[in-house]
Amino acid sequence: MKRLLALLCAALPAAAFAYPSDSPQARPFSLALEPKGMHEECLRVEAGEKRKYYWKADAPVDFNIHYHRETEVFYPVKREAMRGDGGAFTARTGEDYCWMWTARDKPAKLEGRIETQ
Repeated sequence: MKRLLALLCAALPAAAFAYPSDSPQARPFSLALEPKGMHEECLRVEAGEKRKYYWKADAPVDFNIHYHRETEVFYPVKREAMRGDGGAFTARTGEDYCWMWTARDKPAKLEGRIETQ
């Protein structure tokens, strides 16, 4: 019994910081992308606010976080041929940001979540 309690206590800190979160403020998604298909998850993020995110795909996809100002598109985060990523994004300016995934030449199953607060 003591051994089991010690194991649970040792695992608790890791579980508290494990990601993805099951927070009620998380926006989970799960979908299939066709070859060259894309998907966006967009939300308002004010300057200085953070959003944690995590995603994985079963085939390489291009990933970015972007926002639009009139005819220009700005990419604070841009990565190619990824099978997963995660972290914390901090907005420098208040914008409607979009997390975007684009399948390459193969279909891809995509799942993840974005923390909204």
